[in-house]
Amino acid sequence: TRALSSAASDVYKRQLYTNRIEPFIGKDLIKVITGQRRIGKSYILLQISDIIKEKIPEANIIFIDKELVGFADIKNYIDLYQYVLKETTGHNHNYLLVDEVQEIEGFQLCLRSLLNEKICDIYCTGSNAKILSGELATHLAGRYIEFPVHSLSYEEFLRFNQLQDSPESLRSYLTFGGMPYIHNLAMDINVIFEYLRNVYSSILLKDVVARESIRNVSFLENLVGYLVDNTGSLFSAQNISKYLKSQQVNIPTQTILNYLKALCNSFFVYKIQRAETQGMKIFEIGEKYYFEDLGLHNAIRHFDFRRDINKLIENVVCIDLLRYGYEVYVGKNGNKEIDFIASKGDHKIYIQVAYMLLDEAIVQREFGNLLEIPDNYPKYVVTMDEMQSGGNYQGVKQISLRDFLLAEDKEKL
Repeated sequence: TRALSSAASDVYKRQLYTNRIEPFIGKDLIKVITGQRRIGKSYILLQISDIIKEKIPEANIIFIDKELVGFADIKNYIDLYQYVLKETTGHNHNYLLVDEVQEIEGFQLCLRSLLNEKICDIYCTGSNAKILSGELATHLAGRYIEFPVHSLSYEEFLRFNQLQDSPESLRSYLTFGGMPYIHNLAMDINVIFEYLRNVYSSILLKDVVARESIRNVSFLENLVGYLVDNTGSLFSAQNISKYLKSQQVNIPTQTILNYLKALCNSFFVYKIQRAETQGMKIFEIGEKYYFEDLGLHNAIRHFDFRRDINKLIENVVCIDLLRYGYEVYVGKNGNKEIDFIASKGDHKIYIQVAYMLLDEAIVQREFGNLLEIPDNYPKYVVTMDEMQSGGNYQGVKQISLRDFLLAEDKEKL
């Protein structure tokens, strides 16, 4: 544990997450850190270990990393329970940290017992929403708290890669994404994309195919390719099924829905539902899908920055809103579409995304859609146009993508 903890001291702090978790240290709740594989959950867990040690020098840290061979013998909840009992000390400062807890069969039974017996303060990470939410909700309703983790924000990307904020840095971020490990690689598109394709294969095989018992792997890969090509477009599983039938491929609509759900469970993509701007009625069809990490999105298919720029901007805005704790919907106002409605508590913001406001028709469309919403919540048009950032059009603010991504508190833009 000491070696692991010291390793965390040598890396960049991800305070966006540790600041959220720290107030719950010592509280009678299981702290669950969730997110896509290779997103940096392990190092956040290690940084929490360091914080515990700073607060409580006598703390006994029990760290289990299920991706290390040294913990291969911990296969099920009984193995986990026996190991923890063996490692605990007589005082009340025992802390259990389990990385990739879903790899332990029946883990929730052990965690429930340890919590009820007050043996240790518990933290764990996981890469599959179905197992974590389903199993924990069944056995530990109201006894755990989830902390979603995302790939690096633009600010973190700059810090990790020792870059200054600039149009060139933003382009690198939109191209390479925010997987933490890429700061160890040369900023070469071939090198980084080769690494990202390997991460993609690992996610697909370990967290989707194996975990969800997917049988038609070829179709799953084609479905991911379709999502890449149609990022930010309204999606209908029924329409895809009809299209496939016209190509003599018979895939039931329910299978498509199941595979989409499996991809969402791995935190690889996020489903964003449509909602009315007034009353927030949720529509069951016509959702959009966005990728957790743009680098993975770009590495899967032939990448063309100029062709894909609108999709990239929309995707990065969506994930940034999720990163800062917003509930995100695609807006529908009559027959007009609003790119995003984002709400947090009793606050709400509306966002339109555009590459450049090149002519009056684009200006009228992007600002006009927002001006038709009859309330006083903040409304923004986010663009790559640096020159107009900070201006407004009849009360609707225009903001550059760089300014938007660097603003942690979107309510004070």
